[in-house]
Amino acid sequence: MNFKQLLERAKGGDAAAVTELLLMYRPLLLKEAILDSSLDEDLYQELCLVFLRCIEKFRL
Repeated sequence: MNFKQLLERAKGGDAAAVTELLLMYRPLLLKEAILDSSLDEDLYQELCLVFLRCIEKFRL
């Protein structure tokens, strides 16, 4: 399955596709949630929520 198909499935509510996208982008989300050399878990959670909202709003 290519990225576009995965995104379409995630937008359609497929939990497995959403999970796969989150796992794909997890390294980037973790990298952006590091402040002062430590992981800010609240920031990581907020970034994940924003990522999920972006999936919902993304126009194909």
